[in-house]
Amino acid sequence: MLRRIFTRPKFEGVVEAVRYTPEGYVKWVRAYERRGPTWSDHLLIDRHALIERIKSGERFVSGERKEYLASEFEVGHPIRVLQTEGGEVLVTGETQDAMKDTLSGVPVI
Repeated sequence: MLRRIFTRPKFEGVVEAVRYTPEGYVKWVRAYERRGPTWSDHLLIDRHALIERIKSGERFVSGERKEYLASEFEVGHPIRVLQTEGGEVLVTGETQDAMKDTLSGVPVI
């Protein structure tokens, strides 16, 4: 007998697209969030809310939903909040020295 084991992903949200302000900061992101064993439709999350959610321990990654597969994603890099002299910035991957929000690999809307 073949048994299939499902594991829960290690993140709560997937950021699919981003809109930046003219100054180079995230205005909002289009994301999906995990809701138990399934995922939401896309949501718009503003910069402040995304930063607060990440700081509270939720994990977001860059990625995109696979076509025709509602709960499957191509996952990219984790999104982190860095403390800089000018405040907080959102970055993907291992970036350590960003002065503005830098979500590399996330398409701009």
